Amino acid sequence: MAALGAWPGLSRAAGFAEALGYDPGYPADLSHFEYVNPRAPREGSLTLSVFGTFDSLNPFVLKGLAATGTNSLLFDTLVVRAWDEPFSVYGLLADRLELAEDGLSATFRVNADARFANGRPVTAHDVVFSFETLVGESAHPRYRYYWADVAGAEAVDARHVRFDFRRVNPELHMIIGELPVFSRDQLAEVDFAEYSRTPLPGSGPYEIEAINFGRDIRYRRRDDYWARDLGVAQGVHNFRTLGFKYYKDETVALEAFKAGEFDVFHETNSKRWARAYEGKPFAEGRIRRREIPHHNNAGMQGFAINTRRPLFADRRVRRALNLAFDFHWSNVHLFYGQYSRCDSYFSNSEMAATGVPQGRERELLEPFRDQLPPALFREPHVVPFAPDPEAQRANLVEAQQLLAEAGWDVVDGWLRDARGEPFRFEIMLAQRGFERIVAPFAYNLRRLGIDVSYRTIDVALYQRRMNAFDFDMTVISYGQSQSPGNELREFFGSASAGREGSRNYCGIEHPAVDAMIDEVIYAEDREALVTACRALDRVLMWNEYLIPNWYIGAHRMAWWNRFGYHDDPLPRYFSAAEWVMSSWWETHAEAQPGPVVNDVSHLDGGKA
Repeated sequence: MAALGAWPGLSRAAGFAEALGYDPGYPADLSHFEYVNPRAPREGSLTLSVFGTFDSLNPFVLKGLAATGTNSLLFDTLVVRAWDEPFSVYGLLADRLELAEDGLSATFRVNADARFANGRPVTAHDVVFSFETLVGESAHPRYRYYWADVAGAEAVDARHVRFDFRRVNPELHMIIGELPVFSRDQLAEVDFAEYSRTPLPGSGPYEIEAINFGRDIRYRRRDDYWARDLGVAQGVHNFRTLGFKYYKDETVALEAFKAGEFDVFHETNSKRWARAYEGKPFAEGRIRRREIPHHNNAGMQGFAINTRRPLFADRRVRRALNLAFDFHWSNVHLFYGQYSRCDSYFSNSEMAATGVPQGRERELLEPFRDQLPPALFREPHVVPFAPDPEAQRANLVEAQQLLAEAGWDVVDGWLRDARGEPFRFEIMLAQRGFERIVAPFAYNLRRLGIDVSYRTIDVALYQRRMNAFDFDMTVISYGQSQSPGNELREFFGSASAGREGSRNYCGIEHPAVDAMIDEVIYAEDREALVTACRALDRVLMWNEYLIPNWYIGAHRMAWWNRFGYHDDPLPRYFSAAEWVMSSWWETHAEAQPGPVVNDVSHLDGGKA
């Protein structure tokens, strides 16, 4: 195990500025983050749209669908992340952090001014209660998994809480700082797993003002928010009220946006972005739209193959399905050329595997040679590409050969196994907009003799089936940070494959994957982390657990012209919704006519 000091900038008594593998970009007593406007007006309202529905106010349990904002708006955490650094945290509820010499414990000091919404002080006992609640049986299992290396928490006194670690983990003291803190006095006697229709008491900047379950929720900023004068809270939380309206169809939501039902729309559909943003409000400049560039690790979006199903157990079958998806045709004819192909689980980042494994990466993989495809060691993984119909026909011929090798033969036009059972499965969708994308994919699958169907189902049912892994194939997305770590166990680790509610949708159980995840988590420095990510990426890609989709290097945004945002500089790593509700501000009560802003370059998502 490497010494803690192998990570530059990792201090044993770090105040409340910490970075993983580099020196923090801001001092501990920062005045504000550079990507916000500390003089932004702090009035007005903002309403956003959300796809789906909600029936719960508790985002920390497996049961139900929680309303947007019930975590980040209501609860403060010990630390907050900076959006212009790969992985840096600064103190919020905690104003001091001390890491033990041996790296096996971290002690946070709770800010003496920290208060819950009812005025009661936040104490170390609340922090311990929150941790024990979230890793207990009543909370969502993901927390137990995420903080599995935390052995326990102890209140040293009213303001100091110590977390003990099972082993040295360079990021653990930072990710445990992301713990949302509850009030022990108000929740100790309740059944947390069933506590869903009453707002949880928090210490965050907002409180719930109005609820219409399944349809909308509105928050009001707390005038007595305890952290309003801290540097990390300058230029953020600028709206007096924040609202979220729910829609079960994104095309309906866009029309509602154009009718003024809400204020900002984050577009995820290439066809709508190319063709649906027109009309009087756009011509008058009252609605603006722009592609906002980001530097996010694009991660992976794809058609997840549920390998728990015997139908998909053979890697050759999964590769054949991959060969049937013609991304190039879809990008030209359906996506208006707006996307790049996902070719890695860390797309658009230095962590994506390239070439063949060499040096330290090869050393990591060598012990698993007998459990990995032989080609992994001698050639790069190639995501199928077909620039013309002839190339796609060749892909389908190769797919047919792989299926035959796996024991599937065409009988009377349909693929059947040795028992005569047909190759039949369903693609489960949550959005009707995906049906036009799946249709040509299904056409190619049927050309192979596969009896495939696809169906869009209600969002609540979709979530229940995803939690239970009750699907054959579906669309999933794995967002990745600039510093991947413990969350990889939740995505790809063997222990999560059979756990209800995990995000290991493909059912991955592979010793090489588990070992590479550990190499990432316990990496001694940035170079070791990147190398381990590339090795993990290589194993995942060669096993064909999903059919890669696409990504774009910008957020496609449209908004009514009554808002401002700080764009010099923009944050580097951010989600569109969090950025808007956190750091935008209102400039006018009603949208103003103005110059037409239609800054759309159809970015191809290339690496920055």
